[in-house]
Amino acid sequence: MALVDQLDIVIPTIRNLDFLEQWRPFFQPYHLIIVQDGDPTKTIKVPPGFDYELFNRNDIERLVGDKAWCISYKDSACRCFGFLVSKKRYIYTIDDDCFVAKDPSNEDINALEQHIKNLLSPATPYIFNTLYDPYREGADFVRGYPFSLREGVPTAISHGLWLNIPDYDAPTQMVKPLERNTHLALPPTPDRPMVKPLERNTRYVDAVLTIPKGTLYPMCGMNMAFDRALIGPAMYFGLMGEGQPIGRYDDMWAGWCSKVICDHLGLGVKTGLPYIYHSKASNPFTNLRKEYKGIFWQEEIIPFFQQTQLSKDSTSVTACYLELAEKVRAGLGHIDPYFAKLADGMVAWIETWQALNPDYEK
Repeated sequence: MALVDQLDIVIPTIRNLDFLEQWRPFFQPYHLIIVQDGDPTKTIKVPPGFDYELFNRNDIERLVGDKAWCISYKDSACRCFGFLVSKKRYIYTIDDDCFVAKDPSNEDINALEQHIKNLLSPATPYIFNTLYDPYREGADFVRGYPFSLREGVPTAISHGLWLNIPDYDAPTQMVKPLERNTHLALPPTPDRPMVKPLERNTRYVDAVLTIPKGTLYPMCGMNMAFDRALIGPAMYFGLMGEGQPIGRYDDMWAGWCSKVICDHLGLGVKTGLPYIYHSKASNPFTNLRKEYKGIFWQEEIIPFFQQTQLSKDSTSVTACYLELAEKVRAGLGHIDPYFAKLADGMVAWIETWQALNPDYEK
């Protein structure tokens, strides 16, 4: 089966998708699933020539029914609805402020192609290879790497990076003001020119690494691909946005949950190439309002995930996720009542996944 028949591109948005014009050479052959957040009566314009489905909140409520509350509203976490309704093996998800990046030779980077290379080659989570990904052209396993582990394990997640605007939290944005967009800079005066953002992430590191077993990472959803057949039900982006006490932790929640499950089931997660060009720094003051509780909570959330062990009886992604939901309820519920609701959301997500994908684990 051709790759174009095995991959969907999922894009959450609240605006017209003009950014797709730059991605046309790479995305046009593929099917797009666009998840419109916010006002469902607003018309989202998509450039002509793309094959796409567009779902808004009315569609989510129609398809998910009384469990629609588990899909976040007014937050990019709504993207996971696209994961839910896709029928393809692979998913690539990208934000609408991300554009085609250039490599050091000034060539356009085909992010989709690199993600597929990452997913189709094995990962090495048990022992770190000092030449990074040994399956890339020009690399191999180094002396001392056990031959019994050189076949690697299937790769479930490919986590890409960003040039230009790094993925910072609000406090880091605030102490690095020159990395903000010009619209947040001080206005010019006769005695002071516009303070332009001089600092950017311009470091292109030509490497792909497997994240070791037992190691968590802050997953960013703006340039990420995964094998839906291997890990799909674990890619729930939690309860964020309107009505919730926290935001901007949606992708990290999915990253922590999916990494624990990948480790348990013997699957791999890679990070590094490909790069995209992230064009827009969000407002740090708005971000702080969303992140405030999470900044404190993560000091307990991360140790919780580091210590979590799933039972031998959990041999599928859905079984692992349901077990993890109950561990979240028991282990994090003391922090805030939100975590009991989140655990309920995790269960509702799996029930919805199974209803819309009845043959997933047969």
